[in-house]
Amino acid sequence: MARRKKGNPVHGWINLHKPVGITSSKAVAIVKRAYGAQKAGHAGTLDPLADGILPIALGEATKTVPFIQDAFKVYEFVVTWGEQRTTDDAEGEVVQTSDIRPTRAQIEAALPAFIGEVQQIPPIYSAIKIDGQRAYDLARFGANPELIEMPERTVIIESLDLIEADEHSARLVCTCGKGTYIRSIARDLALACGTFGYVGRLTRLQVGGFSVDDAISLDIFGENAHSAALGEALLPVEAVLDDIPALPLTEDEAFRLRNGQALRFVSRHDVNRLIDIGLEPHPNDDVYDALAIHADDGTPIGLVAVNGVNIKPERLFNFSNQ
Repeated sequence: MARRKKGNPVHGWINLHKPVGITSSKAVAIVKRAYGAQKAGHAGTLDPLADGILPIALGEATKTVPFIQDAFKVYEFVVTWGEQRTTDDAEGEVVQTSDIRPTRAQIEAALPAFIGEVQQIPPIYSAIKIDGQRAYDLARFGANPELIEMPERTVIIESLDLIEADEHSARLVCTCGKGTYIRSIARDLALACGTFGYVGRLTRLQVGGFSVDDAISLDIFGENAHSAALGEALLPVEAVLDDIPALPLTEDEAFRLRNGQALRFVSRHDVNRLIDIGLEPHPNDDVYDALAIHADDGTPIGLVAVNGVNIKPERLFNFSNQ
């Protein structure tokens, strides 16, 4: 007999506004404890000095984390001029200084080089793995940071706009893809302007469909958390799946999927069901993601891979008491 998991079978997403001064892991632990949830995870770490959107998945929602991790993110940040720091943010030690302060015109002239598909070197103090070890562990525990070679990576920056600038700093807003380091943008932008700089403040405004405008404060998840407030804060598992097609299934089809069986939609009626959700099958179709739902009540069944007329179960949900 399977052992019952500890905690409550709570499933869904929390659009959390993480405050400054707390790690992402700690924020997840606070939310998990408030719900007594069996399982929790997050989509995209925020440094302790950063605040803003930290999407937290509870229970079966953890199976949908990859969909929000790949989403575009929006950041507002301040570049402080005149110092290069070990961490490329306010937490690090000063290693170089400069009296040069770029003008607004110089900053705006440098921005186009940072937009599009660009090459970026992550900060030394980051979670990037080098020979199986985290870069920040190498930097903090013995290795000479100057000798750590960070691998260059390709990232996508959709937009980078200057909001305001003065003698000491500049405030910008960036929309970017997965794996982009804002600290690297600040460092490299300063170098492009002939000086040094670091991130003095960082706020994540948006992750996919999660926005700071309707985010939940961590305060409501404290020791005296009210059950009604917790219920209102919990979004459905499928909240991050708005961009993928929903495929209604019959009770028999859902039963077969839940038992690990693939489906084949070969009849004209079934092919039309795929066409209706925008997945017109072709002989050499690519594989598409779809959310299988129950045709009667719209209950999500799980994520499936659709290749032509073949529907294969990928991540199925189990909302029963675990």
